[in-house]
Amino acid sequence: MSGHSKWANIKHRKGAADAKKGKVFFKLIKEITVAARLGGGDVNANPRLRSGVAAAKAENMPKDNIDRAIKKGAGGLDGTVYEEITYEGYGPGGVAILVECMTDNKVRTVAEVRFLLSKAGGNLGETNCVSWMFKKKGSMMVDKGVVDEEKLVDIALEAGAEDVVEEDSEFQVLTDPEQFIAVKEALEGANIPFSDAAVTMIPENVVEVTEEKVAGQILRLLEKIEDNDDVQNVYANFDIPDEIVERLG
Repeated sequence: MSGHSKWANIKHRKGAADAKKGKVFFKLIKEITVAARLGGGDVNANPRLRSGVAAAKAENMPKDNIDRAIKKGAGGLDGTVYEEITYEGYGPGGVAILVECMTDNKVRTVAEVRFLLSKAGGNLGETNCVSWMFKKKGSMMVDKGVVDEEKLVDIALEAGAEDVVEEDSEFQVLTDPEQFIAVKEALEGANIPFSDAAVTMIPENVVEVTEEKVAGQILRLLEKIEDNDDVQNVYANFDIPDEIVERLG
């Protein structure tokens, strides 16, 4: 299973998103604000904003919060201006890590990311040291128990998906980023639920992690990085066996 899928599934099982709803809202508001600033406040004409709003609605964010973030980004309201930056490095076991940030203080953010990586036995690297290992793709995870594989493949490919990959207990629908919304809406229109849907970074190769101690170090590191207010997304190319994940809780 890809690093992104594995990490997303682990977070879902632990209920981390629900436990930290305030942080989830904060990160989504920043994404909507920046998307509106860069591409305008028209949801229909701004694919990135459309994706951000869809993600916010999926988390049951109040409409007023969404509208306020769009207005702030489009220039209707004063607010903090965030800069986007991606940091790259390595974690325990040689796992490649990408950290996407939105920050109003790059000096603070890079220092915090470097500290977390170093404390876990990893290191912050130069630009492009690991990003070449990942490809940007739209990804939707669909539980095997909710849909017939043939039906899913037919609907997804007809809507523009690139592939449907069988994972442990799920199917992963992969798309070009530009086709993500169209495929997502096609699945929704067919009443096919998904546990995770996002434009993400998919690793082209993975690091097999079979030592429980190293696996625990990786998962704790990713949790701490994601807990940082400046961090929007974290991607890694690990593959930890499910039995180890279960033992780690």
